[in-house]
Amino acid sequence: MGWSDVLQIGGMVDKRADGIVLVTGATGYIGGRLAPRLLELGYPVRCLVRDPTRLAGRPWAGRVEVATGDVLDRSSLLAAMRGVEVAYYLVHSMGAGRGFHERDVTAARLFGEAARDSGVRRIIYLGGLAHGAGGLSEHLRSRQETGDALRAAGVPVTEFRAGVIVGSGSLSFEMIRYLTERLPVMICPRWVFTRTQPIGIREVLEYLTAALDTPASAGRVVEIGGADVISYGDMMMLYAEVRGLRRWMVPVPVLTPRLSSLWVNLVTPIPASIARPLIEGLRNESVVRDASARELFPQIVPAGYRVSVERALARLEASSVETAWSDALSAGPAGAAGRPVILTTFEGMVIERRRREVAAPPEVVFQVITGLGGARGWLYMNWAWRVRGFLDRLIGGVGLRRGRRHPDELRVGDALDFWRVEALEPGRLLRLRAEMKVPGNAWLQFSVVPREGGGAVLTQTAFFAPKGLMGWLYWYGLYPIHGLIFSGLIKRIGERAERHRGA
Repeated sequence: MGWSDVLQIGGMVDKRADGIVLVTGATGYIGGRLAPRLLELGYPVRCLVRDPTRLAGRPWAGRVEVATGDVLDRSSLLAAMRGVEVAYYLVHSMGAGRGFHERDVTAARLFGEAARDSGVRRIIYLGGLAHGAGGLSEHLRSRQETGDALRAAGVPVTEFRAGVIVGSGSLSFEMIRYLTERLPVMICPRWVFTRTQPIGIREVLEYLTAALDTPASAGRVVEIGGADVISYGDMMMLYAEVRGLRRWMVPVPVLTPRLSSLWVNLVTPIPASIARPLIEGLRNESVVRDASARELFPQIVPAGYRVSVERALARLEASSVETAWSDALSAGPAGAAGRPVILTTFEGMVIERRRREVAAPPEVVFQVITGLGGARGWLYMNWAWRVRGFLDRLIGGVGLRRGRRHPDELRVGDALDFWRVEALEPGRLLRLRAEMKVPGNAWLQFSVVPREGGGAVLTQTAFFAPKGLMGWLYWYGLYPIHGLIFSGLIKRIGERAERHRGA
């Protein structure tokens, strides 16, 4: 039975009669978005991961099979591929440092051989799009030789080749985002003017999933790109235009990839070890030169760069904090979940999370949280909250005078001093969106879960999406006082809940 031979049950497509779809790289950017999309389409999904704890906290984690293993370990590959019909290969070791090229090719060869020996019918791989008469960079050569290594075992491979993927969290797009946000004047070496054909993450996922029902794509290399062919400099300026930022570009004749990577390391969260091979690859044009994508997938119409940017930036405006940005913390390095304080950046968002165990039932803790603000104040350094409200009113903001609708009850849409209730799940989650004047967007979120053995775990998370350089200066300039206030706030919430647990 093939993927096209599906059952129609109650108006839904049921593909459970087919073999399993294996997704590698499920803790990464593409795989982490592909797995839930496949589940929505009705496919049975198994994820191959080295550390299963990195899937913890993702809403879809309980709906997939999890196989623990490594693409460099043949025995774990064979175990993971048992019963698999199609396997997605979304692994790349550039972040591992020197020798990534050799590791990539070796891993792909082992994966292809294990797929052949396990009876896997097809491999779908996402590689890199580039052309260059002067030779490809090590990074791009690795991506294309990985495809060759996968094919060597004889299993049909659908290899998609993409350039810059536009979406919150994509490495190339995040580099563009941070450079443009933080630098009013940008020094531009020659690679900034290399042509590329950026494609939105939405279309990439559409191609990856559509390949399952497109047998003609097996054994093909398919170049995919968006509607626009532009330079990296154009991408930065269009990003700035969408964000309402004024930016100036100053071309320079010489700036080596090494110096550029050190500059990127200084200005963005991307380390030089990753930035350098990425920048070296930018000397090669990444423009679609064949029409196979249109022939094989005529139903997919890629958007232009501006539309893709607007979609990506909508994540900074929408109320999707719980299902997007918070998951990045849950899926962080092993042991991170147990740390009392985490400060990080993700998808253009600054995230500060504090966690505290409370010797009180979750419902008591949540009652204290929903009683914050208004006449009761904010439990810790309330004078600082009043000063912030006064300053906000001086510059035309809402200040603290709005108070709250009811002294004990909250509902979505309520004003709460200079916050607005954006999400409320009784007994579990409260998210407030800031309506004071700030150079960006800000949220304050509280979540409560039962603790094993009794009591509760309280998590307090501040999210800030800075706009331009002033946004970053605002956050880090006020971080010492914010850190003091937020650490005191979570402590007082816990103490008050413990005092009232017997009430």
